[in-house]
Amino acid sequence: MTATTSAPAAPDDERDRPPGRGPGTPAPDDVFDQDLLPSPPGATGALLRSLLAPMRGRVVLTAVLLLLQQAAVQVGPLLVAYAIDRAVPALRDGDHGPLIAVGAGYLLCALAGGGLQYAFTVASARVNQDVLLDLRGQIFRHAQALSVDFHERYTSGRLISRATTDVESLRELLSEGLQELLTVVLSFAYISAMLLWLDLGLGAVAVASFGPLYALVRAYRRRAGRAYRERSTAIASVIVRFVETMNGIRPVRAFRREAANDEAFAGVNRVHERSNGDALLEMARYVVGSRLIANTAVAGIVLWGAYRVADGTLALGVLAASVLYLRRLYDPIDRLAMFLNSYQSAAASLEKIAGLLAQTPSVPEPAAARELPPPATALPGREVVFDAVRFAYRTGGEVLPRFDLTLPAGQTVAVVGATGAGKSTLAKLLARFYDPTEGRVLLDGTDLRDLAVPELRRGVVMVTQEAFLFSGTVADNIAIGRPEATREEIEAAARAIGAHDFIAALPDGYDTDVRKRGGRISAGQRQLVAFARALLADPAVLILDEATSSLDVPGERAVQRAMATVLKGRTAVVIAHRLSTVEIADRVLVMAGGRIVEDGAPAELIAGTGRFADLHRAWRDSLA
Repeated sequence: MTATTSAPAAPDDERDRPPGRGPGTPAPDDVFDQDLLPSPPGATGALLRSLLAPMRGRVVLTAVLLLLQQAAVQVGPLLVAYAIDRAVPALRDGDHGPLIAVGAGYLLCALAGGGLQYAFTVASARVNQDVLLDLRGQIFRHAQALSVDFHERYTSGRLISRATTDVESLRELLSEGLQELLTVVLSFAYISAMLLWLDLGLGAVAVASFGPLYALVRAYRRRAGRAYRERSTAIASVIVRFVETMNGIRPVRAFRREAANDEAFAGVNRVHERSNGDALLEMARYVVGSRLIANTAVAGIVLWGAYRVADGTLALGVLAASVLYLRRLYDPIDRLAMFLNSYQSAAASLEKIAGLLAQTPSVPEPAAARELPPPATALPGREVVFDAVRFAYRTGGEVLPRFDLTLPAGQTVAVVGATGAGKSTLAKLLARFYDPTEGRVLLDGTDLRDLAVPELRRGVVMVTQEAFLFSGTVADNIAIGRPEATREEIEAAARAIGAHDFIAALPDGYDTDVRKRGGRISAGQRQLVAFARALLADPAVLILDEATSSLDVPGERAVQRAMATVLKGRTAVVIAHRLSTVEIADRVLVMAGGRIVEDGAPAELIAGTGRFADLHRAWRDSLA
């Protein structure tokens, strides 16, 4: 069974790259933007609306509270004008009533303003926290739902940046910036109306001063938008560099990369410093310009008003109230700068979050999911068929030309070949981490693309070389494939694999926390836990991707004994670097250039004169 055509090999997993490419270097035709993912027009606004839509009633209540609070606050200067022009003259005539009424009204407005401000703060805080809770959950769920293809191209550091730094920018906008904006807008509206009502001339001049301020705000938004996008990118680069270094701390120390990493980190840190400085400089320019406009306007209005008071065309109380209103009108200018600061930062962050959430899985769920038929035999294994399969990574390079292969139910097949031969790609297609470019992968006659993910994961399980363990107990890690499993079932799986003795010897037995990446136990023990996990999940098809390549000889033999237990009766694909692993196989496939060049029983191929016989001979010689 061989492919009908041939093509140059492309990388068959993340460890194999075309010549000339180093780790982390994108392929020449890879246009995947690591920082700003493409999204539909208007996606940012749509995201914000979708976050606020479920709490529309509370948003309206919050807005009403602020509206009433501003109304209570802005009555104060009117009471001052009334006191100067009416209450004080009445007091000179012996009438205390107007002044008492003004004092009581001022106190009442202050109490109402404070109470409404408290209610607004509480209501807005609850809305903000619910929005952030929803957004973080969306990012986490969506990132998990995206295909392996996406995660192999998009760094984890940037995902962390989206869920932390970018969400924090939105928090600042919602909790501080948005309140400032609403306060400024309502103040402008109330004060403009009051000034025009008190004196049309003074009010018209004050409103006319909004023109230069509006032009200044527009210019600031345009320049600051660029600065904050650059700052957001710089922050993500810092996080990526930090996460990458800490995750690779062992090779960093082993190859004395500390100095080089310090220099590289200092470079991205300097870029962050410059971009942050640019954003602050834009804000400083805005604040200086806005204060210049505001102070000039206030000085001109006060001088004109004083002249009119002197010639008797303007009441002193009206001028006093107008000056108080002008102070309130222009004082929020600095707060508007804070809002614009938060807005530009949040807009850049929302744009990146929206781009992430706009990504769709390259391995989508079927529109009409099917269930696997009942097994055709008493064995748990199922037949696997690669029907006219072709596959090429999106970064270019066809890995599998036309590829046809049938694996009978219950058969253990070892796949060997040089790096880049297509072994791991075959495994990833069977696990449906990728879909074929052409053709079908069938499980008992059912196309994998027609199976819902839960159904597929019950049928096909992959154990990788890394044997990744999550922080938590040994029991929790074994039960990942079957969370509902009882402690007795977990222990039975561990006993069958041969892992029970070392687990029982741990400080808390099955309740021992294995810590980050299972660092509390050895590589061989982690592999045994991974096999116990696979046995408990009870899949029909098991894929072992170089599951023993990182183990020493005793560890490898322990894992091989476990493999014999796990593979019994199942259909298995074993990606093998070490030929000792092949001894448990019923059949061996030798791959080269995405094609099967040899296919047969191990003993049959060893007795021949082909590639596998040469590989086996060289392996035997290395053991001598």
